[in-house]
Amino acid sequence: MQDKTTDSKVAEHSVRARLREEMREYAIIFVYLYICFTVLLLYKAAILDAAGLRFVPFGIAAVKALILGKFLLIGKAVGVGDRGSAGTLLRLIFRKSVMLLLLLVVLSIVEELLTGWFHGHSFAQTMAEFGSRLPEMAVSSLLMLMVLLPFVAVKELSGALGPGVLQRALRGPPDRS
Repeated sequence: MQDKTTDSKVAEHSVRARLREEMREYAIIFVYLYICFTVLLLYKAAILDAAGLRFVPFGIAAVKALILGKFLLIGKAVGVGDRGSAGTLLRLIFRKSVMLLLLLVVLSIVEELLTGWFHGHSFAQTMAEFGSRLPEMAVSSLLMLMVLLPFVAVKELSGALGPGVLQRALRGPPDRS
């Protein structure tokens, strides 16, 4: 029979290991999103600069990556896109990407509403601001889907191949058989 201190040490080690893995995954998601958002914002800055408008995107990409990265981890924790039969791996990737996109849109709307409330804006004011930005939000959502598709594809392909197979294939020399 194990004593209570051994059980608590095992539990503590398990929690630490899980936390370390979550932080590692969050860091990977953050870096991926940060790179994607930085490139998109630099493109937007170049277009606006050509039109004579000054736009400095530094910092926005990091904040968005931190927030949306956390939202993606929440989506993973609640199993967004995992339920139901997907059929092929391609369908699973597309369905999961769309479901994660919908989650990001919903959570982003909630975030905007809370931010508006925090700044003393009424619900109607915040919704009116939303309405004026619908075309921009639609395009941003399509871009976000383009960002999510490769992210989900790598995750699902890695899971389908088995633990470490994709990593070894990407890091090792190509198999020329």
